[in-house]
Amino acid sequence: MAALMNGFGSLQCKAMVHVEKGHMQASGMAFFSPVNRCAQVHISSIPHFIGAKSVSASQLRMRHKVGSIRASAASCLQDETTKYFDFVVIGSGVAGLRYALEVSKYGSVAIITKAEPHESNTNYAQGGVSAVLCPSDSVESHMQDTIVAGAYLCDEETVRVVCTEGPERVKELIAMGASFDHGEDGRLHLAREGGHSHNRIVHSADMTGREIERALLQAVDNDDNISLFGHHFAIDLLTCQSNGEIYCYGVDSLDAETQKAIRFISKVTLLASGGVGHIYPSTTNPPVATGDGIAMSHRAQAVISNMEFVQFHPTALSDEGLPIKPATRRENAFLITEAVRGDGGILYNQSMERFMTSYDDRAELAPRDVVARSIDDQLKKRGEKYVLLDISHKPREKVLAHFPNIAAECLRHGLDITQQPIPVVPAAHYMCGGVRAGLQGETNVKGLYVAGEVACTGLHGANRLASNSLLEALVFARRAVQPSIDHMVDADVDPSFAKKWARPVLSVSLRDSILSDIIEKTKQARMELQSIMWEYVGIVRSTNRLKHAEWKISDLESEWEEFLFRRGWKPTMVGVETCEMRNLFCCAKLVVKSALARHESRGLHFTEDFPYLEESKRKPTVIFPTHIQELTWSSKPLQKQLQCK
Repeated sequence: MAALMNGFGSLQCKAMVHVEKGHMQASGMAFFSPVNRCAQVHISSIPHFIGAKSVSASQLRMRHKVGSIRASAASCLQDETTKYFDFVVIGSGVAGLRYALEVSKYGSVAIITKAEPHESNTNYAQGGVSAVLCPSDSVESHMQDTIVAGAYLCDEETVRVVCTEGPERVKELIAMGASFDHGEDGRLHLAREGGHSHNRIVHSADMTGREIERALLQAVDNDDNISLFGHHFAIDLLTCQSNGEIYCYGVDSLDAETQKAIRFISKVTLLASGGVGHIYPSTTNPPVATGDGIAMSHRAQAVISNMEFVQFHPTALSDEGLPIKPATRRENAFLITEAVRGDGGILYNQSMERFMTSYDDRAELAPRDVVARSIDDQLKKRGEKYVLLDISHKPREKVLAHFPNIAAECLRHGLDITQQPIPVVPAAHYMCGGVRAGLQGETNVKGLYVAGEVACTGLHGANRLASNSLLEALVFARRAVQPSIDHMVDADVDPSFAKKWARPVLSVSLRDSILSDIIEKTKQARMELQSIMWEYVGIVRSTNRLKHAEWKISDLESEWEEFLFRRGWKPTMVGVETCEMRNLFCCAKLVVKSALARHESRGLHFTEDFPYLEESKRKPTVIFPTHIQELTWSSKPLQKQLQCK
């Protein structure tokens, strides 16, 4: 850890599928003191975290057996509001499920997920998984495409690891029963998307994420050592502090169905909770993507990085341009996959003028940041609300075979994509930044690992290459396994310590009329925050607009918190709507702070005040925890950190 600290500088600081089907374990535990902190933003070079030590399989089996015997006394401490596991996984997308299936071989696992188990960003991923599976392709080529798309901010070692290990991770999915499309020759059909120099996208029509999620959930369902808790909202990580180091021992959650606060005590916690899409009014992310994991980690004093790089997908379905408009507003925008352009789709403005050739030599196959800015420019210049994406010049049978889900959704609204262009508009899609992770998914918080969109591994740099997200999730979920097992074996967890953290207070204790007022006020605040983010922290930014966003968000947050506490809300009180709002405020502020810290335009961050790349600025933005006297409710954990014994 000494090397880690030197590298960072001073770190001061549903239905349930299977409920409790796995055995419950815990063992000894140690502990820590309250530290006030705030976001301090730097642009700096950060080395990788120290890797975990290795341990042989025979040593592991013996040490785990001893640990299990030592831990057996914990079962008598179990009750309906406190649960003990060796591993707790927060999130049920590809990263969380893949990790759980591996660590379940060595201990008990709880997966807690915010809604139904399948409701994740993974389930909505249409395009596929990028991997070098064609003889004419190469790891070096995939690396180069990734680094170019990432505006040369990617960590080269991370890129090499992911591109090298990716093919094996895809083969593992196939072995587990995931079904991908094959060509007439019987080989995997490899598609091509924007930014890729080769056909390397493994896919299942335009519903790849759904197929991966199905296969993984089925495997989890068959694993008796995994317990899956649906409709459990993660509130805050349970942490302790000693000698400048933070330790994580699980998480508090809210069971939204029973309205009970459930505490999960664990030796290891994997955070795989997804992104922050709903800080914006239009996003392709499902409703669960409210930045909970990043906000919880920030409150737990984890290092956060590259939050200015919010990827706007250039082509979400524009309901405004459909012949038959949806009866109600969508909770999340319908994605028109990158693969439509990869298959030859052409972008036109409403005068049917092709415009991408005027912005980039790669035209429709340019990286997403370029395409999104080009569309944004067209919309602003012409005063229009959407552009058109046309694939109708391709053979009907191929269009329907490759994009059946998109075709069906458009047809429901009176549009036949084999004959008519699709109205599209950019929408918030993916967070390239997040909780800073090392090459094995480790964070600066002991016992806390991250994988998937919640993590910032250095793979994506300033802009994610299409279909690299599922790949990254698979690779880092697998890489986090061995260090997690090592940590689990050595962890000394005292089960009785669970009682020392203050318990969350349920909002149902308030009168119905007061609670209704608070929920309504929270909905209004959420819409206002999203409006601020879209207007001032969107695809094209400026220092003046970012500062306005900072002021407006601060005022809105103060007004909202003041209303809550005036109506009887307590600092330790929890409700799904308010906790989501708390996390949205936290993440929005992190995005703005990071954006203000980058004085150049790179990848997804384009600012009118610094419109060019600056080689001296080619470093990640990093938000370190530090001391501060006063914090807003969204920026501090509900319970104080404990002091290690």
